[in-house]
Amino acid sequence: MANQETNTSNNDAAEQARLSLQCLNIGTDSTTIRSLDWDRSRFDIEFGLRNGTTYNSFLVRGEKTALIDTSHIKFRDLWFKQLQNKIDVKEIDYLIVSHTEPDHSGLISELLATNPNIEVIASKVAIKFLENQVHRSFKSRAIKSGNELNLGTNKTSGLNHKIEFLSAPNLHWPDTIFSFDHGTGILYTCDAFGLHYCSNEVFDTDPNLIAPDFRFYYDCLMGPNARSVIQALKRIDKLPDIKTIAVGHGPLLKDHLSVWVNNYRNWSAQRNQNENYVAVCYISQYGFCDSLSQAIAHGIGKAEAQVQLIDLQGTDSQELNGLIGDASAVVVPTWPNKPDIDIQNAIGTVLAALKQKQWVGVYDAYSGNDEPIDVVANQLQKLGQKEAFTPLRVKKDPDGNIYQRFEEAGTDLGQTMNRKKNIALIKSLDGELTKALGRISGGLYVITASQKTQNNTRSGAMIASWLSQASFSPPGLTVAVAKDRAIESLMQVGDRFVVNVLKENDYLPLFRHFLKRFPPGTDRFKGVAIIEDIAKGGPVLVDALAFLDCVVKQRLETSDHWIIYALVEKGKVANSDAKTAVHHRKVGSNY
Repeated sequence: MANQETNTSNNDAAEQARLSLQCLNIGTDSTTIRSLDWDRSRFDIEFGLRNGTTYNSFLVRGEKTALIDTSHIKFRDLWFKQLQNKIDVKEIDYLIVSHTEPDHSGLISELLATNPNIEVIASKVAIKFLENQVHRSFKSRAIKSGNELNLGTNKTSGLNHKIEFLSAPNLHWPDTIFSFDHGTGILYTCDAFGLHYCSNEVFDTDPNLIAPDFRFYYDCLMGPNARSVIQALKRIDKLPDIKTIAVGHGPLLKDHLSVWVNNYRNWSAQRNQNENYVAVCYISQYGFCDSLSQAIAHGIGKAEAQVQLIDLQGTDSQELNGLIGDASAVVVPTWPNKPDIDIQNAIGTVLAALKQKQWVGVYDAYSGNDEPIDVVANQLQKLGQKEAFTPLRVKKDPDGNIYQRFEEAGTDLGQTMNRKKNIALIKSLDGELTKALGRISGGLYVITASQKTQNNTRSGAMIASWLSQASFSPPGLTVAVAKDRAIESLMQVGDRFVVNVLKENDYLPLFRHFLKRFPPGTDRFKGVAIIEDIAKGGPVLVDALAFLDCVVKQRLETSDHWIIYALVEKGKVANSDAKTAVHHRKVGSNY
């Protein structure tokens, strides 16, 4: 095991348990400083974390020394103390910025103040972002794929460290670069291949333990950019033997490297099968564009539709023109009412590339300086576009409910994109087979879920009939949840939900209410009698025959559903004489 040092903050015991630091060798002349954020419960677009996260930075020492990324500002005192223990900050020659998202670049300004002679190595877009972030002049070098930085030979080890750079835009920001050390075979990828998982295990020693979080992270952040993932994998395939992928979040990947890379390859190929896609545009570091666009894109991906996130600042005009023109639908944010020349040109390119009757949606970037959303929507309507969804307005700093509304709007759009394909698929199925499948009956249930944070509550509900008891001890059940269900985001491993059992001869009011289509952001429980304080997982329906309070333990993926295995922690029957409502279908090709 590599040498390891662990520090915690000097505050009270609760603070010490919340933030800690690891520093250890991960290869010859290569060290990681891992900032462990044990209790972080949300990230980016209000996705829940069950295992916290880490922010990983790295030191590579040849004849000269490079620091790869910094950390979140909350780790300022801990991180700088640890860095100073390893090296005099003024002896660092280069800072390689994988990308400029604050959880990786939060300490750059102070680092430059301490050592103004550091040369920043980053993509052209990242350098532009940093100039707006750090508010000071600094030495910089813009790099792209194929460029190299030779750190020279370490006098102690005799190993030469030559860093080769690979452009990896949109993974998951437009400014991302990968760095490959030919001396150690370590590939530094920042967000790509990462996962939000905080533990003292530095490497991927137990793949089964971290696999659910690895997949969840991919679905949230990388899946919407599957096309970009595929391009990045092509560049990685040209590298010599990769021994370790040093990620920006979670454990480093070494012991099961091929598993993780093949997962990315397979998942991205599956998402990229359909030539039709939705182009979701955003403006980096403008208002809430970054996170709101991700919410829309995640929703589109849940519907198994293709999506491409496009940064209007960092995308070449020719590429932007092609991406917009080839898309089946386009989603654009409100833009600055006095845009700079780059954004103005990008907006002009988007408007010129739009096709008549192309689906177009608009969302509010909420920067405080936007062109009014109605002005943007009217401008698009005059071009003859079809409205993809009602303009998504934001009237306060986005919270979980707003992100949920954006995600649901994306899912609705994704379902619209796939409607013809799904109809064709149903028609192609064997008639006798679907009739036979339809003879499998099930009960009728309403699944409810609610997640409370300090500032808001996210909730959801759906009708279910594909539910069955799955274990005696401990008591457990399985429920199949379609991937495009809004409630699916509330049923990750560790989440809780409630099964409300509907009564025979008295189920139609609840059945009809929860079966109807809800517009994005609608309160599913409006007009329904509920009890909110007797189950941990969510509301209990007053008119239900019984309820079961459940916690998710495992998820199994199928082609179009997630099979959720959950343990039942509590249950109660309201009427012991009543029976469960039963659902009979004629065919097995739909509900």
